[in-house]
Amino acid sequence: MIRVLVADDEPMVRRGVRAVLATDGGIEVVAEAADGHRAVELAQRHRPDVAVLDIRMPGVDGLRAAAEIRRTVPATGVVMLTTFGEDDYILRALGDGAAGFLIKSGEPEELIAGVRAVADGAAYLSPKVAARVVAHLAAGGAGARAERRASARRRAEALTPRERQVLAFLGAGLTNAQIARRLHVVEGTVKAHVSSILARLAVDNRAAAAVVAHEAGIVPPPEPFG
Repeated sequence: MIRVLVADDEPMVRRGVRAVLATDGGIEVVAEAADGHRAVELAQRHRPDVAVLDIRMPGVDGLRAAAEIRRTVPATGVVMLTTFGEDDYILRALGDGAAGFLIKSGEPEELIAGVRAVADGAAYLSPKVAARVVAHLAAGGAGARAERRASARRRAEALTPRERQVLAFLGAGLTNAQIARRLHVVEGTVKAHVSSILARLAVDNRAAAAVVAHEAGIVPPPEPFG
């Protein structure tokens, strides 16, 4: 059972998230919070597998809450809920170690897929979030965009062919187990490839590697939901 904490200052959003997650029999919402400070307290008390946090909340916002949860409850993965126009917040959360990023107006299936992926130690960028992050990172005109994409392709091409395959699947939000099934290898082999990819790309986490995959244009279609 995947145990989840939900934090958002809007009661209807919390109820909506809870209702969507309740459709998956393997997920249980164990606590709810209306602000970041309470979210940290509840995370420390319940030690959930995943914390789903709104990026902007009154008082202690989702970014500071995420950083504190990652510091004090490192086994809890963090999924950030965002809206359009919050690109800077997304980039800060990415740097602070958040592993999942979802648009509030996205499909319910994305919420479940994101929670499951992060619970399994993977990263999950909803397609809309990935597009926003890549567009934001490439800001500065056509020349800058082309250079960033070329740089991402060069970084990807420096990997082994198998590592490039794994990177592409990271960009699609697949877990180690899902990647192992696609490549017909054991999960331990995938873990070794992921560690090598992070080191060779000089990035800190799977979400940052996923951004490189999107910039390089090597992300395959995700697995069908279910």
